Amino acid sequence: MREGMIPTILGTGVTATGLALKGMSMKHKSLDNNSVMPMIAAGVIGFGLAHIVLGAIDLVEDH
Repeated sequence: MREGMIPTILGTGVTATGLALKGMSMKHKSLDNNSVMPMIAAGVIGFGLAHIVLGAIDLVEDH
């Protein structure tokens, strides 16, 4: 397996999870502005995107 494939796949799954969390939090319109769920979703999405970027760098890099 090519180096960088595992972080890219992991990042894709984590990003999808973060997007699902964000979708769930947007459906609950009764949440106030101090809700923690949107902040957690944004953090999970960012964490996943970072893995995708770092994995892609490893995939593109020539050794």
